[in-house]
Amino acid sequence: MDDKDQLQIAIGKRVKMLREEQGIAQQDLAAKCNIEKSNFSRLEAGGTNPTLYTLKRIADNLGITLCDIVNLEDKK
Repeated sequence: MDDKDQLQIAIGKRVKMLREEQGIAQQDLAAKCNIEKSNFSRLEAGGTNPTLYTLKRIADNLGITLCDIVNLEDKK
């Protein structure tokens, strides 16, 4: 597994953790972000490389900053 794959997985896990902390269903957040649920599921599983714009939409809909998503040092 290369660095890109590891980063995608880490970002996906971070998005999932932040979403679950707020008690938001995956399908609900996907709809708010105008992302197909299957694509959102793939993002959380680390199977896709989301754009910064996509991550920003997710952050906005979670009421957090983009930095909160990409701060992988914060292991809450």
